[in-house]
Amino acid sequence: MHLEFRHLRTIRAIQQAGGLAKAADMLNMTQSALSHQVKGLEDQAGVELFVRRSKPLKLSAAGIRMLRLAERILPEIDALEEEFRGLRSGKTGRLHIAIECHACFEWLFPVLELFRQAWPDVDVDIRAGLAFEALPALAREEVDLVISSDPAALPNVVFNPLFDYHPMFVASANNPLSEKAVIEAEDFRDQLLITYPVARDKLDVFTELLTPAKVEPRGTRAVELTAVILMLVGSNRGVSVLPDWVLRDLRSHSDYVTRPLGPQTITKRLYAATREEDATKPFMAHFLRLGRTEPVKLQRR
Repeated sequence: MHLEFRHLRTIRAIQQAGGLAKAADMLNMTQSALSHQVKGLEDQAGVELFVRRSKPLKLSAAGIRMLRLAERILPEIDALEEEFRGLRSGKTGRLHIAIECHACFEWLFPVLELFRQAWPDVDVDIRAGLAFEALPALAREEVDLVISSDPAALPNVVFNPLFDYHPMFVASANNPLSEKAVIEAEDFRDQLLITYPVARDKLDVFTELLTPAKVEPRGTRAVELTAVILMLVGSNRGVSVLPDWVLRDLRSHSDYVTRPLGPQTITKRLYAATREEDATKPFMAHFLRLGRTEPVKLQRR
């Protein structure tokens, strides 16, 4: 028996309409063509699907079995077709994000809230890219966007610039370094440096300052959460270097001091890496626009 989706739609339409004429109108076909289709289907099945002399037209026991199949399968087919229409129109899709920096959560959640309001049908997820190789995962289509400050030359991957930021020194107001206007590499030699639990090549304080100067801090301590880092720093248990957007609320806090790193001001750029063909998708382009503008507002507060 060769059963097609149109056969299931026919059974469903006849049941809903109660007769061939109305069902034919629902299916945009002539009553003759519909009758021919039903006859051919019954010939294949070897059984009658309708009780012919009933008004309204009723399904036979075999027809009811086919109707149950139609009611189970057709909604899934209809949903799939709707999803494909959304994909073609750019209204739906997937935005799975990998993050190569702990501190990015500070600005990412406000951006995603605005994105959600504009694109409610896009599936959004976040993965901590520090737990796996984020850029290879992007190439394998396991994620769709990687937030990183380390652009690399990769085939079919484009690094879309988001915004510039400054890594800033933060310490307790009771730390002797609070008297300095600018913090340099040598100042870390007698300090406990509190960082996120990632490799040194992912930490701005090392890549931009300490490693080039061949300076080692007195010690390091890895802490997962930004709030805990700031709590320890505020208790004068160590110092840290964090992006300026994280420290915006501490500028007027009497327990902390924030200072630029020097001798020259250090500026870094954050990127959103995407597959080249995805960057122009409407929802992706909107996310990139939000990622360029909203974090800057946080920096200026």
